[in-house]
Amino acid sequence: MNQARPRPQVMKLTDAAAARIKDVMANAGQPVAGVRVGVKNGGCAGMEYTMEYAAAQTATDEIVEDKGVKIFVDPKAVLFLLGTEMDYKRDKLSAQFVFNNPNQTSACGCGESVQITPAKDGAVTHNH
Repeated sequence: MNQARPRPQVMKLTDAAAARIKDVMANAGQPVAGVRVGVKNGGCAGMEYTMEYAAAQTATDEIVEDKGVKIFVDPKAVLFLLGTEMDYKRDKLSAQFVFNNPNQTSACGCGESVQITPAKDGAVTHNH
């Protein structure tokens, strides 16, 4: 009997990213169900990652639950984000979410814009 293969999780989070999202949601000042992550056209390299509060899940969102955090992935971004690890980094001059994306082929010098190729056949690459 053939069983359906479980769908791979689109993204995973580091402990630092999960902790920061929990903190951001706790201080949102409005009821939020989670954070929505996506990509949009823009910047000098072609695409930018997006993050925003999500008041509720939409029927088409891909849900990622990791380390006690709920992320809603925009369905138009799923193939661009497959296999991505979301991290949160802080240094002397800045603090930001960082997307370690195996589908990213290049980035602009300022780090705000990236070039991303859709994942092939929905395959997920794992970095060990």
